[in-house]
Amino acid sequence: MDYTRKRMRIGDILIEQGVITPEVLKDALVRAKEEGKRIGEYLVESGITSEKRIARALEYQLGYKFVDLSSVTIPDEILNLVKPDVLRKYNVIPFAVSERNPNILRLAMSDPMDIVAADDIGIVTNMQIEPVICTGTDVLAALDRYFGSSQAMDVAKQYAEERGFDKELEEATEDSANLDNSPIVVLVRTMIEQAARQRASDIHIEAMEENVRVRYRIDGALYERMKYDIKLLPAIVARIKIIGGMDISEKRKPQDGRITAWVDRVEYDIRVNVLPTVFGEKIVMRLQNKRALNREKKQLGFEDAEMAKFDRILSHPHGIVLVTGPTGSGKSTTLYTALSELNREDINIVTVEDPVEANVDGINQVHVNPKVDLTFASALRAILRQDPDIIMIGEIRDGETAEIAVKAAITGHLVVSTLHTNSAASTVTRLEDMGVENYLIADSVVGIIAQRLVRRLCPDCKREVLATEEDKRILGVDPATPLRIFEPVGCPACERAGYRGRIGIYEIMEVTHHLSTVIARGANADEIKEEALKEGMNTLSMACGLKVKAGITSMSELRRIVYEA
Repeated sequence: MDYTRKRMRIGDILIEQGVITPEVLKDALVRAKEEGKRIGEYLVESGITSEKRIARALEYQLGYKFVDLSSVTIPDEILNLVKPDVLRKYNVIPFAVSERNPNILRLAMSDPMDIVAADDIGIVTNMQIEPVICTGTDVLAALDRYFGSSQAMDVAKQYAEERGFDKELEEATEDSANLDNSPIVVLVRTMIEQAARQRASDIHIEAMEENVRVRYRIDGALYERMKYDIKLLPAIVARIKIIGGMDISEKRKPQDGRITAWVDRVEYDIRVNVLPTVFGEKIVMRLQNKRALNREKKQLGFEDAEMAKFDRILSHPHGIVLVTGPTGSGKSTTLYTALSELNREDINIVTVEDPVEANVDGINQVHVNPKVDLTFASALRAILRQDPDIIMIGEIRDGETAEIAVKAAITGHLVVSTLHTNSAASTVTRLEDMGVENYLIADSVVGIIAQRLVRRLCPDCKREVLATEEDKRILGVDPATPLRIFEPVGCPACERAGYRGRIGIYEIMEVTHHLSTVIARGANADEIKEEALKEGMNTLSMACGLKVKAGITSMSELRRIVYEA
């Protein structure tokens, strides 16, 4: 890389790299000055570019190297050089000593120009500091990975010593202005921040006989992260109930709440459920990154042929489009992606959801409220008088909602919704079970998308192997043909899981004229599936098989899909 041009301003570098335009930079410079922020900080916070782009631009500008901490294992002897609170204060982490000189410490920094941070770390370690550029989010994630559990335990211990276990409710209900740095508040905040940085979708806080166990669901699997003394449970529960808008005095009934939290400049909508169990109340917090719901279609994992089918289904002016799958299979993301695709000035889109999962500009969103008799069915009736072009129903839960949805589709509206079924074909029979006539289903439904999420193999450690005869049979490959596939291994980048991230797999059933005839005569799910396969539909297991052959996921994930579907 040519570092002779390191004197260029960061904005000019971003223009040269095609990240922003001169007009965007001009406007950003004015706004950053007004808000008292650095230009890079403003560009990231405004969503104009990413932290990684800024870090790469700094690499080009300053001549420092860039490090991706997720692929680095930091030795204990380096981690022990500086106390975690000092590292968090400056948002830095040492990760290696220089190969050319063991007295030079390589320090990952989100701001390599922070001379005070480098000097302080140098004094503490008695070593020369070599700044290395890293994104701020990566530094925080590394600090959580290496010090998170021990720091959380220290906070719990401090709480027990300072307050005594008999005062937990008193602290949890005090004026929040005095609470920002109190141990129990720090503990709950740390729990949420660590979960967000580790890409967790859920936090489980469970009451055992002697301990409180905290587990995070990451890429669909639960991992234990912390354990506390059971005496801490009432304080944790009380704090979460307060910020979730629940009744802290009610311990006998399940409760639902909602929390909005900001972690590393990203807004998270957190749905909370509290359930009384034998040893105390169990809490599950579902984290939803609001930005993650509004994705580009190409990020969802569609193959080219699937993308074409998806586009054809959405191009219908009226009818029902159904997205099906179990909880946590990515249905909401697909629905919001479809709505974003359809969202235009000349189209009136109205949604009815429980709850509204993400706010989308230009779309009218209704939140279900059974307390005032605003159910899916009653909201739908009102929506039909609002001159809608497209209606999104969060979920079809009963026959009444299904009947109104079908009538709306037949009278010239495009209706998109979700159902909890295992496959595209079984969705038709589920609507029949809800009391919708076969001929109405045939007339109204234009497409059904069944989906699942499978874990992506970690690209840094996946291992190539020869497929066994059983593997080839499942994949539908000739046993005599040699086939190379990949299996999980585990490395620092994926925290030894072998997988990192997830991708959607889809069973897309277009309801053609011939298929609608089959549905209208009352065919069962197997007959509908057989006809759809003749017309080119891929089943979920076939779609997953393509991802296995492409080296994206593993046979163990495919076997799970075969069993589920």
